Amino acid sequence: MIHPSTFSIVACDLEERAWGVAVASKFPAVGTVVPWANARGGAVATQMYANTSFGAKGLELMAGGLSAEETIEKLLADDPERETRQVGIVDTRGRAATYTGKSSYAWAGGIAGDGYAVQGNILVGEEVVNAMSGAYLNSIGPLYRRLYDALFAGDRAGGDRRGRQSAAILVVKECAGYGGFNDRWIDYRVDDHTDPVFRLGELLDLHDLYFGVSSEEDKIALAGESLVELQRILGQLGYYPGSASGYFDSQTKAALKIFIGNENFEERVDFDRGLIDLPVYKFLVRRFGMSISYSR
Repeated sequence: MIHPSTFSIVACDLEERAWGVAVASKFPAVGTVVPWANARGGAVATQMYANTSFGAKGLELMAGGLSAEETIEKLLADDPERETRQVGIVDTRGRAATYTGKSSYAWAGGIAGDGYAVQGNILVGEEVVNAMSGAYLNSIGPLYRRLYDALFAGDRAGGDRRGRQSAAILVVKECAGYGGFNDRWIDYRVDDHTDPVFRLGELLDLHDLYFGVSSEEDKIALAGESLVELQRILGQLGYYPGSASGYFDSQTKAALKIFIGNENFEERVDFDRGLIDLPVYKFLVRRFGMSISYSR
């Protein structure tokens, strides 16, 4: 049986009430095997000769009150192949633990700290988990960004000594999923790529672009040169037959609404106030090949 020889981090942010896993491997679609998380049970990474039942069982045990350490002990107790397993866990109270079986392929091991655990096998060396731990502790921002920073640091420290193939990140928070109907806040996978961790970062950038919120200082008016650029794009794409006047008239507004809806940026344009989030404006101008110019 082939196995996801992997490096991963499990972590939580108790203030944010979020738990997550980031993982990479020279193995296809590692995100279908290793990461498990829910907002009422914590997070689990199961790897090496992964016992995927550790995911659901581990979350259930932690939701019932067991600590990360107790959960690992319980999962391994009746597993005849426990020495081939590697697992990292963070529980609902932020307690973390990592386990590496004696039969794991070198280099293999892990580090557990306050609210996080990193682990890996078939790595270029211990420097991978050390780099991940250091990057996580020095990172700032939402949990998914800190997890990614750790994963990227491990990848650039050498990662899986066989090479690169896939990467994934899963972060949960109650009612943070689309429409508030589930806890799946961040769930992105790169199943087969020559540089999967880098590509995963690009997907997170897109997530921030589509679902982020700009401050008032980071919005620009739909007027003047900025609007001229958008009107040119609208005309080029067939949305708008008028001239690039720089005036936000009813014809421009109607065309822009259709265009913005088709590009899925409805949440980042305020048509009533005539404002657009600057990151979205820059993206649209860059995406459709126009020169960037804007006025506040």
